[in-house]
Amino acid sequence: MSLILCRQEPVKHPYYIDVLGIHIHSSQELCYIVYNHPVLVMDDFLDDLLVDFIRKDLDMDYLAGRMEKLVETGTRPEEVLALFLSECDYYSDKEIQKFKQTTAALRALHPAQYEKQRADYMFGQQQYGKAAARYGKILEYPRDKVVEDLFLAKVYNNLGACYAMMFQFHKALGCYDKAYELGKDDALLKRIYFLTVFAPELDVKDKYQSVFTDERKRTWSGEMDLAALEAGQAEEVRALRALFKKDPIKRMSGAAEMVRRWKQEYRMMV
Repeated sequence: MSLILCRQEPVKHPYYIDVLGIHIHSSQELCYIVYNHPVLVMDDFLDDLLVDFIRKDLDMDYLAGRMEKLVETGTRPEEVLALFLSECDYYSDKEIQKFKQTTAALRALHPAQYEKQRADYMFGQQQYGKAAARYGKILEYPRDKVVEDLFLAKVYNNLGACYAMMFQFHKALGCYDKAYELGKDDALLKRIYFLTVFAPELDVKDKYQSVFTDERKRTWSGEMDLAALEAGQAEEVRALRALFKKDPIKRMSGAAEMVRRWKQEYRMMV
């Protein structure tokens, strides 16, 4: 994430936020995270460890006590954290009001929509394992006016993207297939084709092979090459594509080196 330009306080035990992969050294930095990541902090963020950090390391015992009392009375996490923003005086009243409006709008969403916001956030942070778990949870909701074909198609598409990013191509194909069945979005055909490039052993249904015309393949292949060039990773992408064209045994051998180099980054994904 971007550099946070805040003063550092003499904390003995910086607070680690695993989703973002950063340590918090000051009240200003914590304010920045709370304000700019509302989806992150609305659930599973405010806990005893964070309150303890505020009390002991930030030396805000009185504020920590007030926050604890609010939690005990069932106050929502974002409301407790809004108090923290107000007391730290890092953001203006107008900005804090905007934070409250943003979190209130999120809370007003249908539960499945809210869960999708959380899943989308995790995906955006490259936490693909966590995102996949949340997308999977959405699929358990009963159908209604919100949880309908097009909504589910988006969920399956995003779940497929999670699996693809974690190299679980068979699961990715299954999700993309379901997304196309529900939404009939032609963009999914391109994603399914990309999967067959990276994992040629995938069993693609005849209904897709018939639409993978030579013209479309040329267009899609060109898009892949262009994307690689724009990312400045053409050599890396070519190596990966060549790797997945090998037979499974050779591919696993070659993947060992890539996995070694990507190990730290992959840990952050899941």
